[in-house]
Amino acid sequence: PRFAIQRPVMMTMISAIVILIDVISLSRLPVDLLPDISQPTVNVRVAYTGVGPLEMEELVVRPLEQQLSAVSGLDQMNSTASEGSASIQLNFTWGTDLTEALNDIRTRIDRVRGRLPEDADPPIVQKFDSNAAPIMGIALESTDGALDRVQLRELAENILSPRLERVQGVAAVTVNGGLRRQIHVDLSREKITALDLSVDRVVAVLRNENQNIPIGEVYQGDRALLLRSQGQYQNLDQIANTVVLTKNGVPVYLKDIADVRDSTEDVRSVLRINGRPGVRLQVTKQSGTNTVQIAQGVRAEIERINREVPGIHLLVTSDQSIFIERAIDNVKEHALIGGILVVLIIFAFLRDFRSTLIVCLSIPVSVIGTFALLFFGGFTLNTMTFGGLALGIGMIVDAAIVVLENTHRHLHMGKD
Repeated sequence: PRFAIQRPVMMTMISAIVILIDVISLSRLPVDLLPDISQPTVNVRVAYTGVGPLEMEELVVRPLEQQLSAVSGLDQMNSTASEGSASIQLNFTWGTDLTEALNDIRTRIDRVRGRLPEDADPPIVQKFDSNAAPIMGIALESTDGALDRVQLRELAENILSPRLERVQGVAAVTVNGGLRRQIHVDLSREKITALDLSVDRVVAVLRNENQNIPIGEVYQGDRALLLRSQGQYQNLDQIANTVVLTKNGVPVYLKDIADVRDSTEDVRSVLRINGRPGVRLQVTKQSGTNTVQIAQGVRAEIERINREVPGIHLLVTSDQSIFIERAIDNVKEHALIGGILVVLIIFAFLRDFRSTLIVCLSIPVSVIGTFALLFFGGFTLNTMTFGGLALGIGMIVDAAIVVLENTHRHLHMGKD
């Protein structure tokens, strides 16, 4: 205290520097609902199309459980088998090195891979990521009804998603709903039976014909030209005129044994916006970025899209940043009210304006001085950190009261 009292200009400059650094840090601190917590959880997923839950449990889940149950540090294992897919969630004890756990999991999956069905997709191993949850949900609808579900899906995937992904901090935009375009080849059972032609052979012919094959390099003077055979289908006629079989020297075209038509995928779910078919877009943010700033950028881009793209309307259906702002504003309001009440109580008991002013200055300087520590420590402004600041105000007041009471005691003892 003697050092600070004897050098008021120096202490004022130090306080000003602290406030300046913290104001700059506060403008760059990311805002989120909760701290970024690395939960020790790993998910193993396997897809096996067309298989029922009971078969998924017997053929996929149980062999994997037998191997994964011996992973070091495993606390709990939960498995779910559904139609066409299986999921195993591995919860580890806190403090477990997930990098080593992931290596152990992949090693054990390789051991049991030979026991899994050949038609099943390879197991996918993923760590739990709190940032993987979408922060915004956006609905896309056709204002005049001119666009069907296929056109809405193509518009969302090819035009709207790239525009939203260019917003600063956006990691990905996922599109759900609508219908994807599909080319259907409906074979005639009587014709392929008469020609002794199997379905697998037709599928293999279409797969082999629908690809671009590199041929190699051709040198022309001092230049090397890379050649390739463009064999991918461009229209329905090319598919229909594909030769699938040669019978007695006569080619059999696909159109002779099948009906080729431009259609859509099977309808398995229906999504409607205000009673009309629509598409949903979900925005996922990058790790460690500011959720509130990203949401503001996405909303600005949505307004531009609604002005520039005719015949559609984008509507925000869910926004996590709104709840974050309300939660943080609520904590800030309580901290501000607590600080004001503390000042009033100190003034009521001490009845000294100068002593009350000292407390009024110590509280904001101490609170603002924390933002630089949060910024350089890699933390975010969330309900936890704001709650800690609110509790810290109480500790500051406790210390201030002790110092002021001690100062008054020395003054009453006759000291200057």
